[in-house]
Amino acid sequence: MRLADQTWTDVRDATVDVAVVPVGSTEQHGPHAPLGTDTLTAVSVAETAASAYAAEPRDGVADDVTRGEAVVTPPVPIGVAEEHRAFDGTMWVSPDTFRAYVREAAASLTAHGIDRVVFANGHGGNVEALAEVARRYSRDDDHDGYAVAFTWFEAVGEHASDMGHAGPLETALLRATNPDLVREDRIADASDGAADRWGEWVSGVNLTHDSEEFTDNGVVGDPAAGDEVLGAELLDRASDALAELLRAVVDRDVRA
Repeated sequence: MRLADQTWTDVRDATVDVAVVPVGSTEQHGPHAPLGTDTLTAVSVAETAASAYAAEPRDGVADDVTRGEAVVTPPVPIGVAEEHRAFDGTMWVSPDTFRAYVREAAASLTAHGIDRVVFANGHGGNVEALAEVARRYSRDDDHDGYAVAFTWFEAVGEHASDMGHAGPLETALLRATNPDLVREDRIADASDGAADRWGEWVSGVNLTHDSEEFTDNGVVGDPAAGDEVLGAELLDRASDALAELLRAVVDRDVRA
């Protein structure tokens, strides 16, 4: 259920258990993938998971008692992405601005009785900030809301180690969900100019701050290795994991 597609009376009359807030970024993804990749992938996983959310009954509850809706809010399309500032089209906000905006947007839902929130994230630069948002949101004395943060590429099993940036995983998921946006004629160039890993590491410390320091074209990993078949598998794994998380968030007793 997409929140933006509903009328206010639709939402009033629905039984909404949880809101899924897709969070992405507008940043470079090499010469072959769109600036909105992180937002597009987050929305795809969020909407697939929301559709699957009600498929399983609650544990210990009669089979004829069904779940309500998982509503997907409009995405947050600009995140913590200054590390890509050297590449044209990239947009970013400070972590403070990002945290405040996301937290307040989620808190507005509690006025309508939607007090469980899962942030469905598609951008690595948002991970730390979203974790803090979820903690502060859950501890806020002004409402009874509870939130957690989920990042789709951390929930794809053994594939997670291949994440990179604009590499095989993101390219594969785009090929499965938004194939028209992948510039297939630029894949070879994207692969040829890609870095092998994110950053330059010494003693467990990344010496770099910006992506231009280690990748000339913005790509980390080989996008040619990410085909549509892999993308479909990634979507299944990530959305199944998110649907399971939604059920756990709704069923969790967080009362003091």
